[in-house]
Amino acid sequence: MNSQHLLDAAEALVAAARRHGADAADAVGRGALSRGVGVRLGKLEDVDSSESLEVGLRAFVGRRSASVSSADLSRAGIEELAERAVAMARLAPEDPFAGLAPARALAGGPFADLSIADEADPSPEDLRARALEVEDAARAVSGVTNSEGGSASATRAAAALVTSEGFAGSYTGSAYSLSAVVIAGEGEGMQRDYEARSARHLADLPDPQEIGRLAGERTVARLAPGSLSSGPMSVVFDRRVSASLVGHLLGAMGAPAVARKSSFLAGREGEAIFAPGIRVVEDPLRLRGLHSRPFDGEGLACRPRVLVENGMVTGWLTNVASAAQLGLPLTGHATRGGAGAPGVGATNVDLVAGDESLAELIADIEDGVLVDYLIGQGVNPVTGDYSRGAAGRRIVKGKVEGPVAGFTIAGNLLEMFANMRAASDLETHRAVNAPSLRIDGMTVAGG
Repeated sequence: MNSQHLLDAAEALVAAARRHGADAADAVGRGALSRGVGVRLGKLEDVDSSESLEVGLRAFVGRRSASVSSADLSRAGIEELAERAVAMARLAPEDPFAGLAPARALAGGPFADLSIADEADPSPEDLRARALEVEDAARAVSGVTNSEGGSASATRAAAALVTSEGFAGSYTGSAYSLSAVVIAGEGEGMQRDYEARSARHLADLPDPQEIGRLAGERTVARLAPGSLSSGPMSVVFDRRVSASLVGHLLGAMGAPAVARKSSFLAGREGEAIFAPGIRVVEDPLRLRGLHSRPFDGEGLACRPRVLVENGMVTGWLTNVASAAQLGLPLTGHATRGGAGAPGVGATNVDLVAGDESLAELIADIEDGVLVDYLIGQGVNPVTGDYSRGAAGRRIVKGKVEGPVAGFTIAGNLLEMFANMRAASDLETHRAVNAPSLRIDGMTVAGG
C-alpha cells in the first residue's frame, strides 16, 4: 500500500479546493489491502481479499464547511470532488468553532519510525494453514463439541493528511490476526467462548496452538454454570474485559462530549475521580503499538501523556473545534475517517498495574464474582449509570470456584472508579489495556 500515492492525491485535493474558492481545506487519504481465511470443522469456509482506497476533502468558505469523499483519484475526479465540496460549503450553516489547526501547532517531520509496518506477506495458503492450526488446537481440548471456526488475516494500510495551513504527512502500517471460536456441551447446556489476538508484526502473534488451546479451555470452563444470588457484591473484572472500563473513561474525557454536556465527567475538573494509586497513561509512539501513529487527524504531533494521576483526570482530549468551544489547548487527539469532521480518541492506553497479584487482590473476598464475559452496552454516558449482563466464576472465601452465568452487574462509573483496585497482571498487547480490577459494592442481579 503506497502512502506516497495517497499523499499526492491529498495535496492535489487541497490545491484544487483552493482554486475553486475555498478559504481553507484539508484532505485525508486512506487505503488498505486485506486478506483473510476462515475455516470451520477442518474445512475451508471462506477466503476474503479486499482492497480499499478513499480520499476525503473538507473545504471551508469562511466559517462554513462541507466534507465529501470519493474513491476516484484521477485528475478529473479530484477536480470534481473539490468543486462539489466548495459548492456545498457555501450552502452550509456557519460553525464558529470549526477550522484547521494553525501552522504554529502543526507537527514537523521527519517522523519517528514506530515499527508499525511489517513486510511479512503471508499467502492465502499460509493463512489457511494458520487458521486450521488454531481451530485444530481449540477442537483438541477435551469437552469441545463443535466449532464456529478459526480465522487468520493480514492487512497492510496507509494514511495521509494534508492541510492548507502547511501540514503534509503519511505513514503505513500492518496488522495480523488469529482467532478461534468453539462450543462445548450439548443442547441447552452448550457454552461458547473464543480467543483472538492481533499484532503489527506477524512474529509478535502467539503460536496458533496457544490461541486455540486458550479458546478451547475457556469454553469448557463455562460448562454447567451456576447462578448468583442478588445483592451487593465484590466484582472483579478479569483483564479480558477490564479494559472496557477504561474505554468508558476515554469516551467521557473527550472534549466534544464535555462540550455537549453528554459526559458524566463534565463539571468535575480538578476532582479526585479514581481511588488513590490509579494511574492511566497513553503512548501513541509505542513501538509496534496497535494504534501507534506519528501525528493526529489534524496534523498535530502525538506524544505520550498521563491521563489519570493520583486519581485525577489530567484534562480533556481535544480537537480544534472542541478546544475552541471550551477555550482549551490542543492535545493531539483528533481522529479522522474518510470524510466528516474530526473526532477525538486516545491511542495505546494502559491502566497501570497495581502491586497485588490477582490471588492477593481477591484473598479477602468472602462472596464475590470474577467477571470475564460482558454482554450488552448498558452504559449511560451522561450519568455514568452502568448495567451489563455478565458471566464468569464465583469467588468463595478468597478462591476462584466454578462458573456462573445469567446475571447482571450494575453501578455508577463514578462510584466504580472511586472504589477501584488494580492487580499486577497487566498485559499490553491491545490498543487499550488494564489489569484485573476489583470493585466492591456493585449490585448483582442473579438469574
